[in-house]
Amino acid sequence: MKHPGHTDSSQCRAGGRRSCRHQCLRPRLAAVVITSLLLGLSSMQGQRAKPTEYEVKATYLYNFSRFVEWPAKVTQAQSDSFVICVLGKDPFGAALNTILSDEASSGKSVVAQQIPTVQDAVNCRVLFISSSESTRLKQILTTLGDASVLTVSELPEFTQRGGMVQFVSEGSRVRFEVNLASAEHAGLTLSSELLKVAVNVRRNARLGD
Repeated sequence: MKHPGHTDSSQCRAGGRRSCRHQCLRPRLAAVVITSLLLGLSSMQGQRAKPTEYEVKATYLYNFSRFVEWPAKVTQAQSDSFVICVLGKDPFGAALNTILSDEASSGKSVVAQQIPTVQDAVNCRVLFISSSESTRLKQILTTLGDASVLTVSELPEFTQRGGMVQFVSEGSRVRFEVNLASAEHAGLTLSSELLKVAVNVRRNARLGD
């Protein structure tokens, strides 16, 4: 017996070309919707027509919180804020604070914080590891261990080296890839919708170099 939602070629023919086209477009439309949510396009209205690279990346950092589930021990921690941290040289300038202004996640206000050492990441939900930390990446990831912190970077081969989310360029667009094994090892649950729009999903938890 076929699942009620199953569509085969005979059903497609019976419904005509228009029906087939609609059925094929559904996954594409879902991807467009989720990408729009991730980029927070509505929140960028009123800004210049083309946001800068780091405005886009700052918006991603905030919107990842909509599609990642942290363990209960983290969400119940006594903290008034949902903290997004930057480790190393900050490439965002004012963009991250501007994007996060008046935003909330999990019922908590979202704030940006630049931290001097990885040991200070204990209260971070999301940690952006700057390119300035390239030579120390293995040490950073080892120090974090299985801490429930979503690690994000634009460092080359970041996900191959054990990081969780890596920004990548696709033409003039900012996209991202995911190391699912690293996220799961840290107790994080990534939405299937998030994984659908990642350009690549890795499943190895290799650490550092």
